[in-house]
Parts: sequence; C-alpha cells; structure tokens
Amino acid sequence: MALARRALGPLLLSPLLGRAALGQSFTPASAPDRPLFEIAQSRGFTYGCAVTAELLADEPEFAALVAQEAGLLVPEYEAKFATLQPEEGRFDTAPLDALLRWAQHFRKPVRGHALIWHNSLPDWVPPALAEGRSRAQRVMEAHFDRVLAHTRAQIRDWDVVNEPIANPPGSDVPEPAGNAGDLRDTPWLRAFGPDYIPMAFRAARQRDLTLRLTLNDYGVEADSPQAEEKRRRLLRLLRGLRAQNVPLDAVGIQAHLQMREAFNPALFTAFVREIRALGLQVLITELDVREVKPPAGDFVARDAAVAQRVHAFASAAFEGGARTLLTWGISDRWSWLHREATVALDPGDVHRGLPYDWELNRKQMWRALARAFLGQPPG
Repeated sequence: MALARRALGPLLLSPLLGRAALGQSFTPASAPDRPLFEIAQSRGFTYGCAVTAELLADEPEFAALVAQEAGLLVPEYEAKFATLQPEEGRFDTAPLDALLRWAQHFRKPVRGHALIWHNSLPDWVPPALAEGRSRAQRVMEAHFDRVLAHTRAQIRDWDVVNEPIANPPGSDVPEPAGNAGDLRDTPWLRAFGPDYIPMAFRAARQRDLTLRLTLNDYGVEADSPQAEEKRRRLLRLLRGLRAQNVPLDAVGIQAHLQMREAFNPALFTAFVREIRALGLQVLITELDVREVKPPAGDFVARDAAVAQRVHAFASAAFEGGARTLLTWGISDRWSWLHREATVALDPGDVHRGLPYDWELNRKQMWRALARAFLGQPPG
C-alpha cells in the first residue's frame, strides 16, 4: 500500500521561540490519530527523539513533527563538551538554552547528552587532561559544576559517561587491545585510568542528589561475536561499578541498528534482563536503522524490512524491562545517516531508518513502534 502524504497545516508563529515554534495535528488516514508519545504513554512507556535547536528554529516541519510525536527530547550536540565549553572557563549555553526554552514551551522533558565522552571535545581539553591527574580532575569538576547547576531545573537525566567500552575485533571500528582492558582508550582514561568512570558518576551525584545518572553505549544489540563480546565487557563494567557502590542509575543502549547484522530477540531480552537484575534501569537512547549498501528492493519492501527489525528489537527491549525509547531524529530528511559520509548510502539515496521519510510520510517503522508499545504483533 502506498503511504499517504502528510498534510502540513499553517504554522503558528511565536517571536519568542522562532518561526517554527508551534506544531499542528497530524491525522493521516493510514495511521492511528494519536501521536507516538501518547500511544507509548498509554502503556506506561516513554517515546522521544533527538533534536537540534537549529532545526527547531529553522525547519517548521521538523518542529511540528517533534511537537506532535515526541514526549522526551535529547540534544544532538548542544549539551556536548565542545559546544558548552569551547574555551577553558568560557561557557556557551545559548544553543542549549534555546532548545530548553522550546521544550519548556511544549512541556517536554529533556535528557542530557553527554558529560564525559571521547568525541566532541574542544581542542584545549586533551592537552589539559594530559598535564596530570589533579589538572584533569579540575577540568572535570569545573565542567560538572557549571553544566549541572545551569541545567538542573530542566534536565533530570544525564548520560554521564558515553561510550566507555572498547570495540572488539570484528566491529566497524575495532580498537586494539592494550592497557585499557575492556575500556576504550580515550584522553579521560589516559588521565585517570579506569577510575575516571566512577569519578564522573560520583562527581555528578555530589552535585545533584536526585539526578538520574546514565551510562550510554552502542554495539551491543546484534547477534554476532563482536556484539556478544561487547555485551560481556559492558556487564563486567556494570558489575564492577555496582561492587564499588558507584552511584549509577541507568544504562542507555543506543541501538544504531544495522540490517546487515543478525538479531536474536531472545538473546537481547536476556541481556536487558541481566542489566535490570543489577538494579539498573534500561533506556533505548538513539534508535535508527542503517540499511545494507546498496539497499535491496523498492521503498515499500525496504520499509517493511526496517519495520520488522524495529518491531523485533523494540519488543525484545520492552520484554526485558526497558520503558523508554528514543529515536535519533524523527525523519530521514534530517538524519545523520545521510549527513555522515562514513555511513551514508550512495548519492541519490538515503537510509530509511526513522519513523518519517524524506517527504514526511509516516512509514511502516512508525507503525512498528506503535505496535511494539501496544504489545501487538507486527502488522
């Protein structure tokens, strides 16, 4: 069945929030009238997506989709170290503040991403960390002081440490074994050793006693030897942190899925349950789908394959105990999957890996998510 083109009504403008501020109702005949976040909410789940302040301000259709469909937001880049503190001691919160104002207007909570990561570091940080442990600790604590105080009123969940686990052999970007053991070799690891992870969580807890503290990583979803090894590494880290009484509340599983990889729902459900058995919540934080290159079939066939994978994955995650799912964007038009050359398809084609396509049609992936939230089999 061909997908119906979505009708976009006239936008309401707000001088405070920018020309793309207010959303409209979407009621295509080919899908339930309720937005995805309401469908999720009706069963005790949370659905949200990644956004940027620039798109919210400059792309009315993007802003309208997010306003309608998402119940939780996460900034793609506005809360990363390089954006917030481009020079030592000079903080720039303007992009994040714009996003937070938009979210507040629509009464949508925001989660933070990410305090400690090896990427998105400004040029001054790696040499500062290399000056020694005490200097590195001052860098970490000064950043936490300012950022957590500034965002306290609106951000109640942070990815405190992002992507700490090293990628095993066979991964897209494997990392050679070394002194890091299970951990990725980063400027933070070189400055502190493995202690940087408990240090970061303890520093965050000291500054905010009720903040949900999350460790976020990827590459643990597939039924493959490398994903199995990364699952083992992540579980070893989590058990070690629990044994040290590190204040950790949740684990984020990014779920940048790849169609070339096999997926075993029972295996993934068991993994989520192992994390839950440690007393930790599980969030799916960055879901999207990368197709094979070149993709096989027409749009209908491709969308059906993506939807089947997404339904299987989301259902397995929910069966294991995950209650929150975010997609990394809302529409293929604005996805990193076509902006990033290392993962993009050939010119003239884009991955169909998000709930809405380039022309803002609701795709079968949207319906797959809705049915997974409702506990229904794939349609």
